[in-house]
Amino acid sequence: MNTVLVVEDGLTDMEILSRYLKQAGYSVISAKSSEEAQEKIHELRPDLIFLDVILPGKSGFEMCRELKNDPKTSKIPVVFCSTKDSDVDKMWGTMLGADGYLSKPIKPEELTLTLQQLAK
Repeated sequence: MNTVLVVEDGLTDMEILSRYLKQAGYSVISAKSSEEAQEKIHELRPDLIFLDVILPGKSGFEMCRELKNDPKTSKIPVVFCSTKDSDVDKMWGTMLGADGYLSKPIKPEELTLTLQQLAK
């Protein structure tokens, strides 16, 4: 697992998450909308996707559902990174097939723990 797609429309959050992932040894590609993300997923086949919930176009929840229902992308782990951090949001993410849920602001320790869990 070495190429990560970060789907985030906020420049600061994109920079922070990308920096943490690069420090952890990952190659990072980015997208600022669900449409751009879908293009990159089908072209580049990332090993892992970090997905914001609130995005231009489709929501992260909608994208996750589509990815998990498509045999070509269903095995790609999806981790939500969002300011929407209520128990209901996290439960909804899990029901849609997400493999993890991080609340913003992202803490390096939580990110590292999530990456370790996904590597198992």
